[in-house]
Amino acid sequence: MLDHATVTLAEVVEPGAFRLPETGRGAAAQNNAFKELPRFCRVAATLKPSSDSDIKIEVWLPAVNWNSKYQAVGNGGWAGVISYSAMAQAVTRGYATSSTDTGHVGGSGSFALGHPEKLIDFSYRSEHEMTVKAKAIIDAFYGSAPRLSYWNGCSTGGRQGLKEAQMFPNDYDGIIAGAPANRTAISLWIADAVLRDPASYIPPTKYPMIHQAAVAACDAHDGLKDGLIGDPRKCHFDPQVLVCKNGDEPSCLTAPQVKAAKQIYSPAVNPRTGKELFASLVPGTELGWGVQALGPEPSSNIYDQYRYVVFKDPNWDWKTFNFDKDVETGNRPENLLMNATDPNMKPFFSHNGKLLLYHGWSDPNVPTLNTIKYYENVVENLGGSEKASDRVRLFLAPGMGHCGGGEGPNQFDQVTALEQWVEKGKAPDVMTASHATNGKVDRTGPLCRYPQVATYNGSGDPNDAASFTCK
Repeated sequence: MLDHATVTLAEVVEPGAFRLPETGRGAAAQNNAFKELPRFCRVAATLKPSSDSDIKIEVWLPAVNWNSKYQAVGNGGWAGVISYSAMAQAVTRGYATSSTDTGHVGGSGSFALGHPEKLIDFSYRSEHEMTVKAKAIIDAFYGSAPRLSYWNGCSTGGRQGLKEAQMFPNDYDGIIAGAPANRTAISLWIADAVLRDPASYIPPTKYPMIHQAAVAACDAHDGLKDGLIGDPRKCHFDPQVLVCKNGDEPSCLTAPQVKAAKQIYSPAVNPRTGKELFASLVPGTELGWGVQALGPEPSSNIYDQYRYVVFKDPNWDWKTFNFDKDVETGNRPENLLMNATDPNMKPFFSHNGKLLLYHGWSDPNVPTLNTIKYYENVVENLGGSEKASDRVRLFLAPGMGHCGGGEGPNQFDQVTALEQWVEKGKAPDVMTASHATNGKVDRTGPLCRYPQVATYNGSGDPNDAASFTCK
């Protein structure tokens, strides 16, 4: 089972002794996160399933109190690094765990240029190969295979989890997929709004003002003014209300800025046919708009996709992008090897696999509407919500950003929820999430199973989850 693999490291790490292999700014602070680690065996290997593959993986195995289970953890962005912090969380819970750099080093998409095999590795092969090798190493170390296998990832990690279920349905028994980062041209759509014409640029100093106006317009639609937008689809916020009356000022938007904000909130459309191309952002995301197109270029996650994968030209200029023919080019199957949008999950569900999806409503990186659409496509493929309810569930978090953070409750135990579902047949209807300021919890709230929403009971502390019911 270790074909095309070379073990490069096998060592026992004593409690609290692990240090990041990387050096540089922030390493000391990050190393503090590993002080609570138990004693474990650390195995590193290089996998070469193709002549151009160079996939690095690590497998961590608890020396004591192994729970007989395996949890693989996902990546972010273009990956290019082992997810050590996520591995630490898994091994602390008693799991044998693994992570991969997906076959290259560094967070750029430049590795894909002229290297089709490396693109395949990034897109899906590295995760599957890691899974097969990790299970073999676990079996060799403990003398038995893991009793259950789980995937836990958000963003790129969420997409990786879905890809595993779609292409290798027997790899995992349960999958947590947060904010799956499938590739669209969203960053180019937002850059087109704010960067093409200097007059349209919205400085980040105006984001809080726009955000406050959006929350003021949408907050009360869920029956409670609590500073959070329960479901942005149920309200209409027109940034026209912020147009400047006496020239450009910090507390208003110029006419070109209003037009740009409207485009950010609007789904991308084909200029020739008027057909919707892909979802964009919703009210509540304003504080993070800069992640997509702060300038002078769009987000490198998407810019690199078009430079190195679609057009195969490192000098390609995003300003030449055409939302008619170029979106079609970008959506060709050979350019979207990494996307995990196939709604047919029946092979994964056929062996009682469980899929737990989650997404923050205030995510400025990956449109929440994309995850809702994918969930609904999976449900439809299964024959409706009644047949799907014990296979796939989606949880949306008002006020939560990309994979966490934000003004709303954003810390919750999705791992325990999945364990209860897979191991005890108790499907999650609600997860309690918390929000902390300076390390102190100051708000809790329920994350309801979609399409239910948290509804205020009419009395009680609005910062306490007990004051809400999912309806």
